[in-house]
Amino acid sequence: MSTRDTSAKEDPIIESRDQLVAPMQAGEKPKADWRIGTEHEKLVFRRDDFRAPSYDEPGGIRDILMSLRQFGWEPVEEGGKVIAMRGEDGTVSLEPAGQLELSGAPLENLHQTCAETGRHLDQVKRVGEDCGVGFLGLGMWPDKTREQLPIMPKGRYEIMMRHMPRVGSLGLDMMLRTCTIQVNLDYSSEADMVQKFRTGLALQPLATALFANSPFTEGKPNGYLSYRSHIWSDTDPHRTGMLPFVFEDGFGYERWVDYMLDVPMYFVFRDGKYLDAAGLSFRDFLEGKLSILPGEKPTQSDWWDHLSTAFPEVRLKSFLEMRGADGGPWSRICALPAFWVGLLYDQGALDAAWDLVKDWTMEERENLRNAVPKLALDAPIPGGGKLRDMAKEVLAVARSGLAARGRLNTSGDNETGFLETLDEIVASGKVPAQVLLDRYHSEWGGDIKRVYKYSF
Repeated sequence: MSTRDTSAKEDPIIESRDQLVAPMQAGEKPKADWRIGTEHEKLVFRRDDFRAPSYDEPGGIRDILMSLRQFGWEPVEEGGKVIAMRGEDGTVSLEPAGQLELSGAPLENLHQTCAETGRHLDQVKRVGEDCGVGFLGLGMWPDKTREQLPIMPKGRYEIMMRHMPRVGSLGLDMMLRTCTIQVNLDYSSEADMVQKFRTGLALQPLATALFANSPFTEGKPNGYLSYRSHIWSDTDPHRTGMLPFVFEDGFGYERWVDYMLDVPMYFVFRDGKYLDAAGLSFRDFLEGKLSILPGEKPTQSDWWDHLSTAFPEVRLKSFLEMRGADGGPWSRICALPAFWVGLLYDQGALDAAWDLVKDWTMEERENLRNAVPKLALDAPIPGGGKLRDMAKEVLAVARSGLAARGRLNTSGDNETGFLETLDEIVASGKVPAQVLLDRYHSEWGGDIKRVYKYSF
């Protein structure tokens, strides 16, 4: 989740609708300038007792963050508390219960992306050795209750945690117990954005299936392969889901602005503090009628903050965010950007991928999305067959897209090798969650603590 940047010197008041559309328009870039941004979260645990460390305790989350200074990272504070670290590889920040996230830098190719990921994981492992902690690559805490988890000192989280139970039963689980991998990608025009958004949204269930990695809740199998994905179905219906309007004629920047104006607010940031605006209307804010700031109109930063508070399967800001995957280990962190870059960054591949899904009805898209958390690659697809069958075809398209990019490393290898872990999943027919379940029922003997040996 975004870390507020308070360094901006100019923050104009929003006076016209053009300013609401401007962030999306400003994201347009020529193909030569397209970049890849990868975000990945990991669970932090004490090695001696597998407990989730608090913020303030010795060797806890604050100490972990500050220990990154040895690698050139600089602290970011909120209310006198260090809540993130910034450096050449992006930002290391905190999710609500201390999940550690790298929001990577915008990079030119997947070789750089995977090198960045490797540097980060090497750094946190070294810090972990000093602090007595380990890092777990799963989509959800396998054994912790909400009550067993700490809360990080970020103002927006306090507001969100109060609001979540008002609008869904699983929002607190989303905040406290889950981890994801996310990929941020560019577009060249409004039309290019629309095609990528539609293709990414229709194929997001396949990404969820391939990366499904959250089969345990409070120490037992939960009946799902991606419980993290299921959680989004009862988090907040006003800001989640498959967004039918994206597939309707006329979708573009203006329609996205309308959607975001209908998303209820969470907060307003003023004088270094987050003010609770949960459930209020940004439309009222534009008219100077926000009850907590009467007569005041929003700034561009307020709008940018608001754009970060919707959580659909694909999200638009000044780039597109692919949001469907569970957290996982190093090899799968590299595989997710390879999957989406292969499909969306070559026009031939993008056209081929869209052709596979363009005739699906909205009901069929919704049915697939709802089936995947339990069934993963065994979910039925429109027209007959299973998602596993389609996965082979989609991966072939992604491979063709990566090959066409021709981005080579120093050994002369292109980017297609980053898809190999996904090829193996499809060939085996077992997604990561199913492998974990097999181990739980056999070699682990039902002891969920054994999962911690598979830490990064």
